[in-house]
Amino acid sequence: MGARSPGRVRGARLLTRPIPRRGPGQRPAGGRDDRLNRPPRGGRPAIDPAREAAYEAVAAVHRDDAYANLVLPGLLRETGVTGRDAAFATELTYGSLRQTGTLDAIIAAAADRAVERIDPPVRDALRIGAYQLLHMRVGAHAAVATTVDLVRSLVPGAAGFANAVLRRVAESDRAAWLERLAPADPVARAALVHAHPAWVVNAFADALGSLDEAELALDADNLPPPVHLCARPGLIGRDDLAASLRGATAGRYSPFAVVLAGGGDPAAIPAIRDGRAHVQDEGSQLVAEVLAQAAITGPDERWLDLCAGPGGKAGLLGALAAQRGAHLTAVEVTHHRAALVAKATDGLPVYTINADGRDVGKDPDLPEGVFDRVLVDAPCTGLGALRRRPEARWRRQPSDLPPLTKLQRELLQAAFRAVRPGGVVAYVTCSPHQAETEVSVTEAARRSSIEVDLVDARPYLPPSLPETGTGPTVQLWPHRHGTDAMFIALLRRGPG
Repeated sequence: MGARSPGRVRGARLLTRPIPRRGPGQRPAGGRDDRLNRPPRGGRPAIDPAREAAYEAVAAVHRDDAYANLVLPGLLRETGVTGRDAAFATELTYGSLRQTGTLDAIIAAAADRAVERIDPPVRDALRIGAYQLLHMRVGAHAAVATTVDLVRSLVPGAAGFANAVLRRVAESDRAAWLERLAPADPVARAALVHAHPAWVVNAFADALGSLDEAELALDADNLPPPVHLCARPGLIGRDDLAASLRGATAGRYSPFAVVLAGGGDPAAIPAIRDGRAHVQDEGSQLVAEVLAQAAITGPDERWLDLCAGPGGKAGLLGALAAQRGAHLTAVEVTHHRAALVAKATDGLPVYTINADGRDVGKDPDLPEGVFDRVLVDAPCTGLGALRRRPEARWRRQPSDLPPLTKLQRELLQAAFRAVRPGGVVAYVTCSPHQAETEVSVTEAARRSSIEVDLVDARPYLPPSLPETGTGPTVQLWPHRHGTDAMFIALLRRGPG
């Protein structure tokens, strides 16, 4: 299993700081509307469990700001939905959430009223009904009837309205609805057709240089992503991990990546349970590998991950560090995420601290100018992982960018202080938005008193990786590389 963590045997620590309590009246993320769990009364129909689970997941996302990937598995367990029914519920949930903006435009046209004027439980039920009609191989009668039954169980007086709206939706297929509703403006049209906010369409077009290619990236966001596993080097080989899993294959580019076949629960995989592997997008593996392989001068013993939660990249870097006799300091500002990092890196030479990565030079565990390799996996809008987080595209707003880019630049400047002369810093974001990528790097370097130089990251990526651009930075894309849209900039601290 490799070297034991310094945090377990040599006195290093996981600092603990208070976790803010939930404010008065706030419901927990993923909280449920329990009306569907009551037995039918007064002759109301029982609801198909798969559709019940999908409705409750969608409602929790919109009502409680829950995350579908966290709330849906519990709902499937509670409703006893498995196998093909679970796959149906998953597609219905994730698809309805991805397509929310476009579904709302169609529902509004069919209802002849803005969706904001529709009672939220009815609105969510209409969304999953419309998704079945427009995106799934569900007969119109079944989609309408089951959704009307659902609405009747929620808001009995709205059943007739739901029936009328869904029958109007069913009169045309998706292509016809889009042709009828799509505006003339190319960006607004792409936003409707590909179910993304217009500001995200613009961000992708700016990063890719054309709206035509941006539409390919938007389409890729709407496809269910594969599950990638990372075989931790020194603990299990990629080929051995793939061979132990039915139908699994080696990843295309990362020397550690395995693509899981079909469904199933990754947590049930023995190598995941015992820490020899973890779930991680292949793009995240590639950018961590760039940092680990970048050429440096001098010693190579002290590594630093300034924003380590929840621990995926720290797990890979810790395994690589163990092979070289190095150790990693993993920093996470949020207490519960720091605990996740400590758990994810147990048994590896990783020292986890609960601290603010910007406190380099202030926190005794974060001295200046001593680390050989530093990762800044900065908090960002997450626009590069929209295919994995179906609700995120509708939650994020342009107003989120200023505080995030300020934080990104402060963390990057802290990394410049932390790295020693001759060492390297990798700045990584899961976003292709130029304000969070090229601009953040340029501004952080400009405002720093420490001399840093951009290093071409491309030589440290697999030669088979296509379309890596002109350098020195690299932007990955789902439609080009089959990965999340990860960005990496590699910087070396000068001798001064």
